Amino acid sequence: MKKITILLVSLVCLQSCKQEPKKEESPNLSEKFAAVLDSYYEDGLKLNPINATTAGDNRYDDVFTNQLSDDHIAKVKAHFEGYKTKLNDFPNESLTASEQMSKAILEWQCDINLNEFNFNANLTPIDQMWSPNLFMGQLASGSSAQPFNTVEDYQKWIKRVDGYLEWLSSTEDKMREGMEKGHVLPKSLIKKVLPQLESLTVKDLDKHLFYTPIKNMPEDFSEAEKSQLTSAYESMINDKIILAYEKLHTFMANEYMEAGRESSGIQGEPGGDAYYAHQIKKYTTTNMTAAEIHELGLSEVARIRSEMEKIKEQVGFEGDLKAFFDYVRSNKELMPFTDPEQVIDNFNAIHDRMKPQIEKLFDVKPKTPFEVRRTEAFREKSASAEYNPGSLDGTRPGIFYTPIPEVTKYNTYSDESLFLHEAIPGHHYQISLTQESEELPKFRKTLWYSGYGEGWALYSESLGTELGLYTDPYQLFGMLGAEMHRAVRLVVDTGLHSKGWTRELAIQYSLNNEAESEASIISEIERYMANPGQALSYKIGQLKIRELRKKAEDALGEKFDIRQFHNQVLETGCVPLALLESKIDHWIKENS
Repeated sequence: MKKITILLVSLVCLQSCKQEPKKEESPNLSEKFAAVLDSYYEDGLKLNPINATTAGDNRYDDVFTNQLSDDHIAKVKAHFEGYKTKLNDFPNESLTASEQMSKAILEWQCDINLNEFNFNANLTPIDQMWSPNLFMGQLASGSSAQPFNTVEDYQKWIKRVDGYLEWLSSTEDKMREGMEKGHVLPKSLIKKVLPQLESLTVKDLDKHLFYTPIKNMPEDFSEAEKSQLTSAYESMINDKIILAYEKLHTFMANEYMEAGRESSGIQGEPGGDAYYAHQIKKYTTTNMTAAEIHELGLSEVARIRSEMEKIKEQVGFEGDLKAFFDYVRSNKELMPFTDPEQVIDNFNAIHDRMKPQIEKLFDVKPKTPFEVRRTEAFREKSASAEYNPGSLDGTRPGIFYTPIPEVTKYNTYSDESLFLHEAIPGHHYQISLTQESEELPKFRKTLWYSGYGEGWALYSESLGTELGLYTDPYQLFGMLGAEMHRAVRLVVDTGLHSKGWTRELAIQYSLNNEAESEASIISEIERYMANPGQALSYKIGQLKIRELRKKAEDALGEKFDIRQFHNQVLETGCVPLALLESKIDHWIKENS
């Protein structure tokens, strides 16, 4: 395994996350430091109230801040600059190890977010995969984080929509500015945004996503309340939402489409190389270069191909590996479903099969409930499977969303690895245990570092055999396929954004090396085009966690306890990889 060189984080004497005695001359230092961390968290919720709603904090459910406005941008800059300055009041030697980790994490947060302002990412505010309008659609469905339990909840949503529409109007202004400065989406991505916008211009209210809460009003609402809310939502949709989406759709389908980029990668924009370097650091929390990652990806692709060859031989397939990919993609025996609910049932059955083995690998499990749901129809065609966290108080479950656009073409060969990644013990364990922690400050409970978070989820896929899964060779191939998918990402993401690759070349490379369907691969490549660097985080983080596990196994021998190792990785929540490595190194030293 190649060693991942990780970013040095400002940290003087991190030893572990155990509490240590404070210095006598600073009896109130811990309280003051905790107050700064709490203030940072609270101020952050005011700047991004959607985060509060997602965490189950309903104080700001009626607010949507216009993150594109000059006023908001100035506030965000002041927020990070101010807290970076405040940290200077707390020398590392006066803090416990746990507090030092929180300080190092907050310094990282401030630095990476301030660096973001050196670029023009807000000039392409809408895409087909990541932008706020898509998450607002989830909230509008009434089945996500935004509550629709009381009359007040319904009224709060109307106010939030007003703020959202202000943001939506600003997106056109920013895109026009982007057209002038050379920062525009590729045409292929604009084409994918258009049907998403058009779906919310439907005049039949019963079919409109934003009308869904009205169709599901609680029975204890009075007739007068139901009538008043129905009228208010009809007006909101007819007089505001439909008009706003029609206007934006017209702009993007005409002027913006004409200005769209022919190039596929971020190199096609001014300052693209510098922005990509920033994105690599942001998502992997390393100092790796695009060239290093590209070579690592090529190496991993070669290694995984050799493992795939063994599965091909095991099932008796005659032909080369690419032919085997085609066989797996089109094998009707792997597409057994006729009803979307059967897909959901299959994931629940996977969960049941692994339950008897989970105790062997984990002695700490989350209390937050868990559900599998189908991805909402309005975004299903462009969506990937994903996990949405439960609320901090555990009242809202963690949800694994899986898109099922055509159930008869749904291929099951990778379902076991997908469940391990998105659900258990992947994102559900990692995020829920963090949120349930009584030791971590609030700001760390909702923190997300993709290198750690996605790295853990991909590492979790490799635990299938230990959890009683992968007994079917096609499911084992599915695990290898999922790992190959992330290895290919290292190649195609860097290819697109640093080597001038076209969308078509990236698609073909993926088709040559993985068994995903062509439609799925196209969606994935366009995902990478929309958010440079994010796709790199999975494999970089996974390799680091696997490297740390092997280091611990080699050093501790019979003393190695896989459950304790997993506790060590999970108990501190999302952290830059350098801090995770420091923590595991100290744990090894303590237990040697």
